[in-house]
Amino acid sequence: MRILVIEDEKKVASLVCEGLAAEGWTAEACHDGEEGLRLVSQQAYDALVLDIMLPGRDGLSVLAALRAAHNTVPVVLLTARGEVEDRVNGLNLGADDYIAKPFSMTELAARLKAVWRRRSGEGLSLITHADLVVNLPVRAVNRGSQKIELTSREFMLLEFMLRHIGRVVTRMELCEHVWGYNFAPGTNVVDVAVQRLRKKIDEGHEVKLIQTVRGTGYMLKADS
Repeated sequence: MRILVIEDEKKVASLVCEGLAAEGWTAEACHDGEEGLRLVSQQAYDALVLDIMLPGRDGLSVLAALRAAHNTVPVVLLTARGEVEDRVNGLNLGADDYIAKPFSMTELAARLKAVWRRRSGEGLSLITHADLVVNLPVRAVNRGSQKIELTSREFMLLEFMLRHIGRVVTRMELCEHVWGYNFAPGTNVVDVAVQRLRKKIDEGHEVKLIQTVRGTGYMLKADS
């Protein structure tokens, strides 16, 4: 997962990021609500760890703005111990879970895993889109009656796009989530990989599932 930690206490944010990295996830931090809202509006994250008490725009205001914009990114709130009203307000605004400070990284990681399973469909065996069927546990892909053989990288590309149907995924996002490194300007590694995937998925089919959005990235159309 790629996780954004929005926490104004820099030491706490750093420790959380270190703990999440130890779980094998990519974590980054920012320290105020306005910056956090901007980042989430411009980039794709798999989950947010969002402190309620933030300078400027507080966490509940950030959450409300995200949900008003139909951004469904999973959110785990960080709350002060005993602040029941904040927790209730957060859940009513669309938070997926909360954890009270001080907390253990083990518990936070467990809550993030549970939230991700519920919201992403990771617990499902199959993801379907149009006549495309993807069996996640065995990494099997079929389009109609045709069995499609994909490399590990191609499968990861397809799975990431399936989890973001109807939204453009940028080359940077694909590079970070699939290859695990930051996008290098001028490289065509993403484009080459998507071209190979498209040939296997769309060639010979009237309906083309993988769409190119010029200058930005790719998407699976929601109405395909």
